[in-house]
Formats: sequence, C-alpha cells, structure tokens
Amino acid sequence: WGNGIVPALTTAPLAGSRADVNPDEVATVIWKYFTELGGNAKDTVDQKQQSDISKQLNTLLKSNLQTVSAYAEDLQERLGPFATELQARPGQDSQRLKEQIQRELQQLQAKLAPYADEVHQQIGTNIRQLQAKMSPYAEELRSQVDRSAGELQRALEPYAAELRERLQDNAQSIQASLSPYADRLQQQIDGGVESLKERLSPMADELKAQVEQSVAELRRGLIPYAQEVQDGLNRQLESLTVQMEKAAEELRTRLATSSEELRAQLSPLAQELREAASGDAESLGQRLAPLAQQLDQRVGQTLEAFRQQAAPFGEAFGKQLVQRLEEMRGKLDSGAAGVEDHLELLEKEVREKVAAFLSTVPPPQN
Repeated sequence: WGNGIVPALTTAPLAGSRADVNPDEVATVIWKYFTELGGNAKDTVDQKQQSDISKQLNTLLKSNLQTVSAYAEDLQERLGPFATELQARPGQDSQRLKEQIQRELQQLQAKLAPYADEVHQQIGTNIRQLQAKMSPYAEELRSQVDRSAGELQRALEPYAAELRERLQDNAQSIQASLSPYADRLQQQIDGGVESLKERLSPMADELKAQVEQSVAELRRGLIPYAQEVQDGLNRQLESLTVQMEKAAEELRTRLATSSEELRAQLSPLAQELREAASGDAESLGQRLAPLAQQLDQRVGQTLEAFRQQAAPFGEAFGKQLVQRLEEMRGKLDSGAAGVEDHLELLEKEVREKVAAFLSTVPPPQN
C-alpha cells in the first residue's frame, strides 16, 4: 500500500498507448465497489462480486479503448484479479491507517494547544465569511432555477392552446398533423431542458472557485500558529479541500440529474400524443380532449415539482461546507479522528495503487 501519501493522482494517458486510460476513473470503479461491500474488514470476495466488478471494469475500459480492443481485453483480465486482491487488503491495513491518522491529529492538536483560542477564532471567522459568500450564490441558484423553469413553462404554453384549436378540425386532419406536433413538442422539451442545464452547470463551477478561495484564506490565517506542524495542518486542509470539491461535484450531479428527471417527466406528454395519433380516427377527439385540457396543468405541476426539488440545493451545499469546517475545528480541538478521515486516506492509497498498477501494464504491440 505504500509508505505515505503522495501528491494527487495524475490522469495522463499511459505512455505508448493509442488511447487514454484514466487511472482515476478505473480507481473510482474499484473504490465504489469497496464501499458497496459494506465494510473494510471483509476478507473474501465471492464469485458474483468478482463477476460484477469485472463487468464494470470491462465496460469502462471498452468505452475508453474502443480502438485498442486487444489492450482493453488484456487490462480487463489483469484488473479483475488485481481488484479482487485489493478488496482483501483494507481489513488488515485499516487499523494501521486509523492509528496513523490518530497520531498525526494528536500531535497537531498538542502543537496548536498554546494557540487554541486563536485557531478556534480563525476557523470561526472563516466559517462566517464562507456563509456570507455562499448566501448570494444560493440565492442566485434559486433564482436561476425559478427563471429557467418559468421560461420553459412559457415556451410550452402555446402547445396546449394549439392542441385545443386542433380539436376543432376534422379527425383526418388532426391525425395527419399530430405526429409532427408531438415531435415539435418533444424538441421544445429537449431544448428547454438543455438550456436549463447550460444555465445551472456554471453555478457549480462558481461555487467550487469560492470553496478554493475560502480554504486558501483559512490556510493563510493559520500560518502564524502552525509553523512546526505545517505537514499535519496541510493534510487537514487538503482533506477539507477534497471534501468540499466533492460536495461541489455532487451539486453539479444533482442539478444535472434533476434536469434529466424533468425531461423524463415531460417527455411522456409527447409520447401520449403519438400514441393517440396511431389509433382510429373516429375516437381520436375523445382521446385527445382530456390531454388538451390537462396539458397546461401537467406541465405546471411538473415544473413546480422541479423548482421545489432543485431550488434549495444551494442552501444545502452551503450548510454542508460549514459542517465540514466545524468538523475540522472539532478535530483540531480534540485530536480525535473520525471514520471519514480513515476512509479518505484509504481511498487515496487505493488510487495510488491502481495508478502504479496501470503504469506497469505494457501498451499493445503494433
């Protein structure tokens, strides 16, 4: 597992290969599987679990190495047993890691003890500054969600009116024009959702930049009190940065997921119209009348549900960051490590192990 913590993993392609293999992506698959095992003390991996992780790795490698199929197959064959071997290691290494973290934190806490009040106050100031910075972003995200949802709702309103007007035409005319109408409705839904995603995604980038700035300010504020324990303090600040950046990526994912869920909830409206068009012309009006009456309402309800779900994401993100800072302050006060510290160090070592393994796998022979 190595003798220490090295700088962040590089994502450069393997030398000599004709396609990019991202070690971090491979490590993410393996680490996700670790966490799904339900604990780090598991010593064995059954056949089904081995098969599952082999499938996940195979999918990842095929998607990255479509032009180097022999290389992908070779990596998959090597990584399956390698991942299985790694899964047996956390149990025996877990205690060592816990002890290492505990020692470092206790040493850091002892060195900072003469400055405990100043350190506590400095982190408290940073928390208040972060809250002040996050508040406008949270409000801007809420406003952007409301604005984007409102624009999509206004863009879809004419479709309900048009459908009601079409019911006045004869059945054959309605049936002939229904599929193109449904296609236009679907295009409007897709375009609206993509526009919404494009507007919301930069918010995560802006929040991430604020996180980096906040940690940099905290680092500068603590320098006078930590000259003798810079390494230990840097570890805590690096851990804090990783946690906060993960939170920013989770926010991005949640926004994208909510947007796709919105698309999935609106798209059946267009599908129902296509299905109505495929039936007999005589009963077409009866099938369409309820949909024409409900279209506005269903669009409105769906978009309102999206607003209720996505608008508070910014506030939740801010609270999560403050909680991380509070946890770090508690660790510096007490010298006590938590489960998360252990898992983060374990994950980092897994990623280093995967990167080292991939660097030894030869590229395909031309």
